[in-house]
Amino acid sequence: MTRRGASGVTLLEVLIAVTLLSLLTVGMSMALRLGLFAFAHTNARLMENRRVAGAQRIVEQELKGLMPVVAPCGSGGNGLAPPAVVFQGLPDTLTMVSIFSLQEAWRGRPQILQFFVIPAQDKGGVRLVVNEIPYTGPLFAGALCLGVAPDAISGAPIPQFLRPTATESTFVLADNLAYCRFRYLAPAPNPAEPDQWLSSWNRAGWPAGLRIEMEPVDPNPARLQPVNITVPVFIARDPGVKYDDR
Repeated sequence: MTRRGASGVTLLEVLIAVTLLSLLTVGMSMALRLGLFAFAHTNARLMENRRVAGAQRIVEQELKGLMPVVAPCGSGGNGLAPPAVVFQGLPDTLTMVSIFSLQEAWRGRPQILQFFVIPAQDKGGVRLVVNEIPYTGPLFAGALCLGVAPDAISGAPIPQFLRPTATESTFVLADNLAYCRFRYLAPAPNPAEPDQWLSSWNRAGWPAGLRIEMEPVDPNPARLQPVNITVPVFIARDPGVKYDDR
């Protein structure tokens, strides 16, 4: 009779198989890790772009919702002060009434908006923020007004409002900006001449357009950047005329 040898594998073959399996596992783990990292990085960039685009749409809708309000300016809003428009346009501050709300969009109550610029906290530069105050009527809006003072250049009565400050409810619209400034379109007295963008609104009534100019601190073509926002204003109301509902 012929004796057969015992079947099986040697220790060296087992070590080789375990080593190959370990290398395959490590390679698959690294590939999975790199895939998850790329997915997280792409998702974070998309979310950042969505936030930038969403904030720009919010600012545009708020400016488009400009509401013409005339209120007694000064004296605590008791109705005895001279009337003035609830609008103040400065290079770094814009106060107005809008029918667009951050929380309720076009369905909410009108809001007194205070756009202003403050220093940024992370990469330097500045940030654009806004305060929303529910508008309950002309008397309440007049209580925020300190009084009316004639402009040094035009002589028009310009309302003076309390300067806004950042609080816990202040909403950040744009961050890490090299600059952010407001511009106001003044119609030319002569139709043959072009309209003029002013750094401060020093005329009676409301401007014909609003613009917010922004530039990021670190421009990156791979990311969505804040852009200038320009909105026309279609208000033909004369602030010196009293309008009654009929």
